[in-house]
Amino acid sequence: MIKKNIEHSHHAHDIEQRLAVRPKRNYLRDWIYGGIDGAVTTFAIISGVKGAHLATNIILILGFANVIADGFSMAAANYLGTRSEKEEYDYYERYERQQIKRVPQGEAEEVRQIYKKKGFSGVALEKTVELITADEDHWVDTMMQEEYGLSRSLRSPWQSAWATFISFMLCGLCPLLPFLFGLRDAFFWSTVSVGVVFLLVGALKSLISIEPMYKSALLTLVVGSVAAALAYGVGALLRGIGAAG
Repeated sequence: MIKKNIEHSHHAHDIEQRLAVRPKRNYLRDWIYGGIDGAVTTFAIISGVKGAHLATNIILILGFANVIADGFSMAAANYLGTRSEKEEYDYYERYERQQIKRVPQGEAEEVRQIYKKKGFSGVALEKTVELITADEDHWVDTMMQEEYGLSRSLRSPWQSAWATFISFMLCGLCPLLPFLFGLRDAFFWSTVSVGVVFLLVGALKSLISIEPMYKSALLTLVVGSVAAALAYGVGALLRGIGAAG
């Protein structure tokens, strides 16, 4: 996660304390992913149904079916994807520990080659290899990061899934509420509500990017609007085909 406008103290004690704390697992991207998809897919269904001039009850049926079924599907997919990351890490961690026990000289040479490419040489290189290989956990961590590009800081599959599902549900329900409560000009208010959702989610997305908040919010709004316009156009086209038939 990229954080802006943060200054770290460079006093030795503060640095030691900061590095002693393991990085916090962040689930913001799961919230953003679920929120954007929930708002886009639900409003796309609404736009398609309106474009085809179908009844309001069709909007509610298809909309709620999408919120529940697609939300669960996304959460399940995120759970399995995040779990596979942990399984991959565990597999290579076991493999590296086995290799260190079987061929320690070969694994030490891998460490040597890694740090040689980083510019270490001579006594400094040999001392670095000696220090890393003196502790098996540090040795394994080094190989996991440098050889496989895998970090020990793994997210919880369950928390990732719940974040995606809840965000999908909350954002997906927003464009349905005007129809559920029978508001006059429900499609207009649905459009307004989903636009607000896109802007808010886009603004939230700026917290994990280097884009300014306004730019991230507007970009998300544009992407969501394009998806809705395409769905409305498809609905109108299908209505025209049906009328012609």
